[in-house]
Amino acid sequence: MDYSENTVSYTTTNSYATLNSLTSQTKNVWIVLHGIGYLSRYFLRYFDELPPEENYIIAPQAPSKYYLNNTYRRVGASWLTKEATGQETQNVLAYLDAVYAAQEFPENCNFIVLGYSQGVSIATRWVAQRKIKCNQLVLYAGGIPNELKVSDFNFLKENHTKVTTLVGDTDEYITKERRETESKKIEHLFGGKAEQIFFEGGHEIKKELIQNLV
Repeated sequence: MDYSENTVSYTTTNSYATLNSLTSQTKNVWIVLHGIGYLSRYFLRYFDELPPEENYIIAPQAPSKYYLNNTYRRVGASWLTKEATGQETQNVLAYLDAVYAAQEFPENCNFIVLGYSQGVSIATRWVAQRKIKCNQLVLYAGGIPNELKVSDFNFLKENHTKVTTLVGDTDEYITKERRETESKKIEHLFGGKAEQIFFEGGHEIKKELIQNLV
């Protein structure tokens, strides 16, 4: 079999969802990156108890959509897989760049980047590779990619970015051993400056924890 694999470049279009309105009264602008199996418009429900006049939430949409079960009714999405991860990462980052560039943030607003579950790997790669100057980086129930280094995040110290991690103590996807490994990695990458929060619960988003971030 004479097999070869080739690539082409092309222009594509993807959606993103927003919650509330961006006005001069907006205090906090969020970019929130959902986990595997979500659609962005449903992920926004976890942020709907934040004061609407103060918070504008942008939820990018993972590009790879699929049916969640054999009924072929509910649709979810994934950011990346182990297949062609490097190439797909650059595609995703280019999409996030476009979403970011489409915004006009009010002056002096608090800019928050949040990743949940699989979205943690996207949030950290985007912030690190593009040197995104956010006021807060929130990593919720996910792992930081192994290729990222201390030097990738040094600029956050200069920007005085607050880094917060949140993990449930019974998270079925993060064993005790992995939790300890990730905790050490976080300490190392952020120079001991990250606030690590361990809450009672599993692999879930708790609205009260989101509200406590601001």
